[in-house]
Amino acid sequence: MIKSMTGFGRYEGTIENIGINIEIKTVNHRYFDFNCRTGRGYGFLDEKLKNHIQSRISRGKVDVSLNVTFLEEAPCAVEVNNSLVEGYVSALNDIKAKYSLSGDITASMITRFPDVLTVRKAPADEKKIWSCVSQACDIALANLLSMRIVEGERLKNDILEKAHGILDMVSLIEEKSPETVIAYRERLEQKLRSMLENNSFDDQRILTETAIFADKVAIDEETVRLRSHFDQLEITLNDDNAIGRKLDFLLQEMNREINTIGSKATNSEIAHIVVDVKSELEKIREQIQNIE
Repeated sequence: MIKSMTGFGRYEGTIENIGINIEIKTVNHRYFDFNCRTGRGYGFLDEKLKNHIQSRISRGKVDVSLNVTFLEEAPCAVEVNNSLVEGYVSALNDIKAKYSLSGDITASMITRFPDVLTVRKAPADEKKIWSCVSQACDIALANLLSMRIVEGERLKNDILEKAHGILDMVSLIEEKSPETVIAYRERLEQKLRSMLENNSFDDQRILTETAIFADKVAIDEETVRLRSHFDQLEITLNDDNAIGRKLDFLLQEMNREINTIGSKATNSEIAHIVVDVKSELEKIREQIQNIE
């Protein structure tokens, strides 16, 4: 089904003792444009999120904001730099002997010196973190895609309504087109009669000139192609795949046909209808810019 490129999805909760807050926003863009903001130490998730989301969204500007919090502190290991401790103890004993100082050398004293103790946290379990984040991402994506589908359906209905209105105007152009040829023949006869006054004139010449004019202003081919494009538009709007670029191409072809009709129009009424059709096509083009 048709999807808009505008959407928003969010998840905030806990998965396996990991607090996750993820927001995904999308707007229209010609290609897939991805931007991700993750907390420090979680940069390894950026590419994973990009690939994961791109498998569900083919086009649009995607902004992702992710915050991960461990609800339970990761186990830590405290390491003693024994060679450094030995050095400090030896130095302190030397100082006591040289300067005849009293007092005991205690563990508390030694541990105050820099680099004696080193705290090391257990390495992050990237596989587990990604498993939890991907679950949260799927929930946010489901909300986002649901919004895009609802908006897409609205766009589809609006486009079809405008398309049917344009087809009504095309029918009116087709009705008025023969009137152009009839009016031309009447003007041509009147002009020849006024020029020749009472002298006779060649009916065959009028028929020939009228036929040449009719061929120049004929719009049958253009209206047939235009209707064919609208049939294809309706079929495409019911396609489940990404259709935005195809619709954009169809609009270009429709504009080409209506411009040709406009260039052939010698009837002011047809010219006005052509302007109205072009105005409606532009409205459809603007809507299509937001379809995936």
